Amino acid sequence: MKTSKTVDILAVLDSKRLELGPVASSDDHPNKHWTLTRDDAAIAWLVFDKQGSSANSLDEAVLEELDTILAGLETDRPRALVVRSAKASGFCVGADVGMFRGETDSAAVAQRLQRAHAIVDRLSQLPVATLAVIHGPCLGGGLELALACDQRIAIAGATFGFPEVLLGLHPGLGGTFRATALINPVEAMTLMLTGKTVPAAKANRLGLVDAVTEERHVLNAVADMAAGKLPAARPPWFSPIFNLSPVRAMAARRMEQEAAKKADRRHYPAPFALIELWRELGGKGNKQGSDHKAMQTAEIQSFARLVTSPTGQNLIRVFFLREQLKKLASDGHAVAATDPDIRHVHVVGAGTMGGDIAAWCAFSGLKVTLADREPKMIAAAIARAATLCKRKHLSGTEQRAVLDRLIPDLAGDGARHADILIEAVPEKADIKAAVYRELEAKMKPSAILATNTSSIPLEDLRTELTNPSRFLGLHFFNPVAQMQLVELVSHDGLDDSCRTRALSFIDTISRLPAPVNSSPGFLVNRVLTPYLLEAMLLLDEGVNAETIDQAAIDFGMPMGPVELADQVGLDICIAVADMLADQLDGKMPAVPQWIRKKVEAGETGRKSGQGLYSWSNGSADKKNDPGVDEDNSLTDRLILPLLNTCVSCLREQVVDASAGQQQDVLDGAVIFATGFAPFRGGPLHYARQRGIDDVVNALQTLAAEQGDRFSPDPGWRTLQ
Repeated sequence: MKTSKTVDILAVLDSKRLELGPVASSDDHPNKHWTLTRDDAAIAWLVFDKQGSSANSLDEAVLEELDTILAGLETDRPRALVVRSAKASGFCVGADVGMFRGETDSAAVAQRLQRAHAIVDRLSQLPVATLAVIHGPCLGGGLELALACDQRIAIAGATFGFPEVLLGLHPGLGGTFRATALINPVEAMTLMLTGKTVPAAKANRLGLVDAVTEERHVLNAVADMAAGKLPAARPPWFSPIFNLSPVRAMAARRMEQEAAKKADRRHYPAPFALIELWRELGGKGNKQGSDHKAMQTAEIQSFARLVTSPTGQNLIRVFFLREQLKKLASDGHAVAATDPDIRHVHVVGAGTMGGDIAAWCAFSGLKVTLADREPKMIAAAIARAATLCKRKHLSGTEQRAVLDRLIPDLAGDGARHADILIEAVPEKADIKAAVYRELEAKMKPSAILATNTSSIPLEDLRTELTNPSRFLGLHFFNPVAQMQLVELVSHDGLDDSCRTRALSFIDTISRLPAPVNSSPGFLVNRVLTPYLLEAMLLLDEGVNAETIDQAAIDFGMPMGPVELADQVGLDICIAVADMLADQLDGKMPAVPQWIRKKVEAGETGRKSGQGLYSWSNGSADKKNDPGVDEDNSLTDRLILPLLNTCVSCLREQVVDASAGQQQDVLDGAVIFATGFAPFRGGPLHYARQRGIDDVVNALQTLAAEQGDRFSPDPGWRTLQ
């Protein structure tokens, strides 16, 4: 059954009484991905509808088919050519990055790219007026294809962007020279360097598109284009100044400074490669003619080097890890389609976690009742929700809609009607038990009861429940609006349908699930705690906090473990460490006593203004020169316990997935919940790339020097 968007698009085409043109499919070479038709005004309509896919993406088969069609159009020319998508999902989400997975030969990649460029150039040079009509996402290679057309019209709601930098790449199908020629080059570079998308209205202001219209006006806009009456976007009057090398060099230096604040050149070379490309050749690529060839050649070579580099390949791996986790959620959504929808969420506890979970659910379109005994806690949560709406650039109407869905509920009446109830009260089993007794008496039979506990095994929490089969864990991470992962915690008494509906719920709120079995600390906190504890032990040995943090940052972590412990809260870190030490028979080292005394004195980290660092205006006051961990001894002290614990979790089957998926789910969960150096592809992947024997030998050496906490887990022997 077609969605309304698809029906709208096809209705437009039908209204033109399209007839199959001379370049149509033949029995010998049927078109799979493109449909070419001509209307009675001699306008050709080339409709992209990638076979077997819900979204359009570019691959070699798609481009080769396009090339054949373009060759025919060169011979039998229409009055104009319109390119658009038949997919309800949008115009095109970009290139199929799977084409480059596992590639290590940059020369071979460059050769394939040259062929792809030749096809896009053919569209660019077609001797008829060309127009891209764009709805939905138009990203990466899809935007580069649209830029090869003479003009572009956006349907209201379309979005545009170059997300390649998020994969450790830069545009590779002409975007580096076509975008910087079409619009203010600094704006074009900003789009490419940040990977952010822009809505249709901003794309129009920038000049990426020539007009924004509603679907019902597309035919008129096409007619204007064919008649030469559609005003074309023009670069700003000052754009030519960037043809001057000194000006371009100055702008490039500023871009490098901004890029360096967000990415380490050693680990993420793509932004800096793109800046260098533009600095050196941008002035030679400001026309869509023969003089763009130098930048085109350089773009191809640079892209080929990046995509075959370890960083490029590992970030492509991370992309597929994300897709794998998304599929777990979407599969749950599909299976749960026959079950009652989760439309009403009741959250108990309006603290930082509970309030922000409630806000995110309301932001995601769900009705939410938020219960707490303290009105001021609910008020603070609603204020944070309003801030979230502003940060997400919602309109006034959209903000009101979100806040209307977030309902204060001091009496807790929402528990009677909710489809899922999420407990987010303090990490005390007795407090949680009292909440469960109250909620279970009110819940409707089909409702799910979930706990946001970060570490307490569900077997310890379910004892007070009369029906534990509908009780599970949904462990969100702080800050909720930014952290993509949710641990879905199962236990041996959980009803399968509840687990499936919980996966569906995670999909509804646009989060990635990490299905795990109930165990001490579950997966993420179990893995992260040894890393944080080792940092505390290094502090106890007299190593500067700044030095410890810099070693982790140099490895690729987004934040050092000392600063992270302060961000989380030293009181919370100690509570989790003590619980794990108790439940894992002392396998965790003890927290140094002086750190416990800091917590007793109220020095809990960022939230108190004083912890392992002093804090002011939300930033840690770092006073000491961090130095360099030249022999990686500090790095190994921090990272190897994390790797060792990952292997323990794998051996103990903490990840609740099929045998073939467990390692990927673990790698993805640790990346998306802790920020583990994405360019390394995940902790287990990093261990393999480093060499299992090397990791085990290093652990054995540390065990001899530092103690049994470094003893290699038996699981290393069977890691495949």
